[in-house]
Amino acid sequence: MDAIIKSFPPRPESDVEQAAKHYLDKPVTDRPSREEAEAAVRTLLRWAGDNPEREGLKETPERVVKAYQELFSGYDRSPVEELGRTFEEVAGFDDMVLLKNISFHSHCEHHMVPVIGKAHVAYLPKGKVVGLSKIARVVDIYARRLQTQEAMTAQIATAIQDVLKPRGVALMIEAEHMCMSMRGIQKQGSTTLTSTFTGVFKEKPEEQARFVTLVRDSRNG
Repeated sequence: MDAIIKSFPPRPESDVEQAAKHYLDKPVTDRPSREEAEAAVRTLLRWAGDNPEREGLKETPERVVKAYQELFSGYDRSPVEELGRTFEEVAGFDDMVLLKNISFHSHCEHHMVPVIGKAHVAYLPKGKVVGLSKIARVVDIYARRLQTQEAMTAQIATAIQDVLKPRGVALMIEAEHMCMSMRGIQKQGSTTLTSTFTGVFKEKPEEQARFVTLVRDSRNG
């Protein structure tokens, strides 16, 4: 198995407001009508060399458009809406909260083919925590957009840091890219690892090491 590990520093403090606006808002897009989208699918079917009017493909444009609504539903959702409700009754707890093995599927923005992987997310609370499912939903929001793994890693960490304002965030994503497995170099089983750290996780190598050790234990066990 090939592994590529990349670490991305958080944005400078001077860019926080700009980062929040860019990553926390729902993207504004000029969407065509459903009819236009279905017509585009018919064109692609013809480009692929098939006949969109044959029995097996007649309803394919409608099915594809419906599937795209689900696969790319992240464009209609905001992480602020998921992370906005927090809980302050934590009995003084201030240690690491770690969610491991959050499965996701995304699509490469270069070839629009699947990216399948897992995310490991940790944060150090600062007086409040968020429901565990909310973290998984934030991963899902950014995964269900056209992505690069590098951008997705930075976006999830920035969103959690900017909305929850914890003492630090740690994030690792490992995924297989079908643009490498199905086309081009065609190397099945290769995975890409990306990680980023903010706050205490960035400042204290021992906290980074603790996070990585806990994640590795889950992967080996």
